[in-house]
Amino acid sequence: MINNVVLVGRLTKDADLRYTSNGAAVASFTVAVNRQFTNQKGEREADFINCVAWRKTAETLANFTRKGSLIGVEGRIQTRSYDNQQGQRVYVTEVVVENFSMLESKSANDQRRGSDDTDNTSKTYQQSSANQTQNNYSQKSAPQNQNSQYPDFGNSDPFEKSSQPIDISDDDLPF
Repeated sequence: MINNVVLVGRLTKDADLRYTSNGAAVASFTVAVNRQFTNQKGEREADFINCVAWRKTAETLANFTRKGSLIGVEGRIQTRSYDNQQGQRVYVTEVVVENFSMLESKSANDQRRGSDDTDNTSKTYQQSSANQTQNNYSQKSAPQNQNSQYPDFGNSDPFEKSSQPIDISDDDLPF
């Protein structure tokens, strides 16, 4: 049987780090994950998925991530239940995190954090995720500055300055 979950999204608030009576660290948090489609108004909706991490993973996540951090989460779905104060049974479904990855640089996280002090949470998630999706697939390349060790090819034709014909034999062609 398989119970495997992979999520990429942003933290809706700082992780809540606590310790059990036995001293085990546990962090609970919610990840906002944008849906792949838009609604009738053309807006992208998000799912808010409850997650829990244990021990060293919990401590690391709580210490190095903040509200709005873009993270990748690997884990499994778990359903548990408890009786609340009114005697009613409450069921909770959550992702138990086994591994996580921070998916943006510290400077990008700090820069966004400075502007995230106002509570435009859902708007930020919608805009940044749409931008992030576009950037992940089209603009993840070497730094583009004068001191870079990588040449900046951009979208230009690499052969535009070459007036000589290219010598390609039939053996070099894959078909």
